[in-house]
Amino acid sequence: MTWDILCRVVDNHGDLGVCWRLAADLALRGEQVRLWCDDASALAWMAPQGQAGVQVHPWPEAAPPGGLGEVVVEAFGCEPPAAWLQAFGQAEPPPVWINLEYLSAEAYVARCHALPSPLMTGPATGRTRWFYYPGFTPNTGGLLREPDLLQRQAAFDRTDWRRQQGLADGGLAVSLFCYEPPALPALLQRVAEASAQLLITPGRATAAVRALHLPPGLRLHWLAPRPQPEFDALLWACDLNCVRGEDSLVRALWAGQPLVWQIYPQHDGAHHEKLEAFLDWLQAPPSLRTFHAAWNGLAAPDLPPLTPALLDEWRTCVQSARKSLLAQTDLVSQLRHFVAERR
Repeated sequence: MTWDILCRVVDNHGDLGVCWRLAADLALRGEQVRLWCDDASALAWMAPQGQAGVQVHPWPEAAPPGGLGEVVVEAFGCEPPAAWLQAFGQAEPPPVWINLEYLSAEAYVARCHALPSPLMTGPATGRTRWFYYPGFTPNTGGLLREPDLLQRQAAFDRTDWRRQQGLADGGLAVSLFCYEPPALPALLQRVAEASAQLLITPGRATAAVRALHLPPGLRLHWLAPRPQPEFDALLWACDLNCVRGEDSLVRALWAGQPLVWQIYPQHDGAHHEKLEAFLDWLQAPPSLRTFHAAWNGLAAPDLPPLTPALLDEWRTCVQSARKSLLAQTDLVSQLRHFVAERR
């Protein structure tokens, strides 16, 4: 089938990152995908080789000349063009129209997943859109996980990767992908005390570190932008991954290494409950909950030392969660089945 994915970049390119992984995964399973985006510039480094079966188009004002695809995915409630709603209302049969929602571990996700949303006004009156919620439990839409992910991860040579990156042999490696966490100075101090190597992603993480007074002995590696598969490799190679947003959280879970998540801050504080719901699902030990509270500005910016015992405790927690996720059906498999049932 032909899948049309609509994506608007709000900030930080996270929306595009999720949409590209979705598009590439669909194409690898034989689907034809058209990705319509208002700012696809980040694909120059996120996916420089492209993907067979995926066409990237600028944000449309008119419906595609040949009509909409069999499936339309409206990512994160991005408000489709009026011409697309008109085409949706006129198409016979209509495409399966899916509103792909943001990821959350909150209880409402299971209640709202796969519910119909009839259109009551406008040119598509009488048609139905479907709410589709990714999630961490079997009664949700699942998480993005390519069919070959486990094979690629099993074939990964961590020692060789570190050598190619110019990292010193042995010792801890910590990846940093963040906004501007209040506890960043404390993390830099703990990294220095542990004689760890800090791998800093470009953009806001780099700017945040450069703005600080750095503790003595801190070993820094400033990273260049990297394609998504190479970002996965970074997470596989590190002993602690500081991640942010949605896409990198999922990839850190698949990596199975200790992780700390900086959730996207919302002005009304709604992200607090979202973070707590995730930590509840993760069954995070008290030490990991305390670290998350400080990292996300919900407590004093004091962090514990990065001891082997602490990281072992976190690794056990993350790998247990990963095992439960691997027993669930991935998002694209569920999505294709969902569409097939409604055509």
